[in-house]
Amino acid sequence: MSNQEIIEKTRAFVEQKFTADGSGHDYWHMHRVWKLAGHIADNEPTADHFVVELAALLHDLTDTKLTSGDTSLGEQQIIAWLESIAVNKTTILSVLHAIQDTSFSSTIGASNSSAGLSKIEAKIISDADKLDAIGAIGIARAFAYGGSKNRKIHDPARQTDTYKNAQAYHENDTPTINHFYEKLLLLKDRMHTETGKQMALARHKYMEQFLAEFYAEWDGKH
Repeated sequence: MSNQEIIEKTRAFVEQKFTADGSGHDYWHMHRVWKLAGHIADNEPTADHFVVELAALLHDLTDTKLTSGDTSLGEQQIIAWLESIAVNKTTILSVLHAIQDTSFSSTIGASNSSAGLSKIEAKIISDADKLDAIGAIGIARAFAYGGSKNRKIHDPARQTDTYKNAQAYHENDTPTINHFYEKLLLLKDRMHTETGKQMALARHKYMEQFLAEFYAEWDGKH
């Protein structure tokens, strides 16, 4: 089986698995991260494109929001899937490394947000995933996720939280607008690749413009 056939089978596997999700972590999120990661990898000559594409498609199988905090369950699914389509062990390990510890929550409490991301493939997946969390699509996903958790859109009396660890972050119930200050507006400065950094600038600015308009409408000024 060719690499392209393996990627297409993996794309179809992810589509079937996540097509019904309504929290902003659906198949199309994986599809966008896949395309973003490919674009970033095009500007990183040392990146293994095959590993990047597989990791991008499979990255949310280990998301703690979707695995009740147990990333090993997702890792086991990834290994089982890739073994079932005859991907070699070296590539499987590279895919797992590219996915591990690339989430925002894994950096909470760390002095260096790049900790653990020693390989370019992991940096690419991290940047692609974060890019899909900001900008116009990031705004839409934030409210989709908040709605799926029955969170308020905004509560002027609710202060922004500061999380000491990943568990506190995952257990929060703050309104979606607070999420911009607790995560989304921080992502621009947590990009690893030059391409990711440049792409994040415009998306970050769009979120700032959205928030300005949101508050103006909230206060009845527009």
